[in-house]
Order: sequence, then structure tokens, then C-alpha cells
Amino acid sequence: MLLELAAANAAFAVIKEAVQNSGEIMSAGKAVVDYFSAKTAIQKKLDEAPQGDKSDLEEFFALEELKKKEQELKDLMIIQGRPGLWDDWLKFQSQAKRKRDQAARDKELAEIKKREELEELFNNTMISLAIALLLGLLIWMVYWIFILEGLK
Repeated sequence: MLLELAAANAAFAVIKEAVQNSGEIMSAGKAVVDYFSAKTAIQKKLDEAPQGDKSDLEEFFALEELKKKEQELKDLMIIQGRPGLWDDWLKFQSQAKRKRDQAARDKELAEIKKREELEELFNNTMISLAIALLLGLLIWMVYWIFILEGLK
């Protein structure tokens, strides 16, 4: 989690500098993506970690640091950014989250579909083998019946 927190801090520094220099957050596009990727990774790690493995204090401080940075970013955008920048930022975050969530759902559906296709292929292969064995058995039985009938 410390690695993700360091990545979030580095990305935030780039975002902060871009807003201070140009008043536009979009000039730091990659840093914005990096920041929210790191933030999402931190939240995911904290959510997935078993209760006995994670430190409540560590979780608290990581989330507090992110909240502090986001408040600082909000202040920068409101004071030094263009009018409406903070509202646009919130919309952007919302849209980006929806896109990430949709991508995750699409990936999960693709994995389910692939698994179902493999199961269908397996079932079809088993049915084909069973038919081939039964057909072979039938041919063998007919062959032996005619040989036995031919010997009499």
C-alpha cells in the first residue's frame, strides 16, 4: 500500500503544479489518471485485505492523506483555476469511475462467456466421442454378426 500511496503523492504533485502554472488540470492528464489509479488501488487493497492483515491505523492515515490532498486540489481549482473547474472535475471523476466500472463488468462478462464457450466445446466433444464409440460398437456388432452368420 505504501507504493500506491507514493504513486498517488507523486501524481498529485504534478497535478498541483499544472493547476498552479496553467489553471487547467487537463494539462496534467497522465498524472490525473495515475493519481486516481493509485487511489483506486489503495482502496481496493484496503477493501480486499483480511481484517487480521491490515492495520486500522495505516488504513486511516492513508485515507486521511488522500482526503487532505483532494481538499488541497479543490482549493487550488477554486482559487487558481478557471470558473467551474471544480464542477467539471467532479463530473470527470464520475464519468471516469463509470467507465472503469463498465470496463470491469465487460471484462467479467467476457471471462464468463469464454468459460461458457469452453464448457460447451467440452460437452460437444464428449457427445461426439460418445456417438463415435456407439457407432464403432454398432459397426463392430454388425460386422461380427455377419461373420458369424457367414460361417454357419
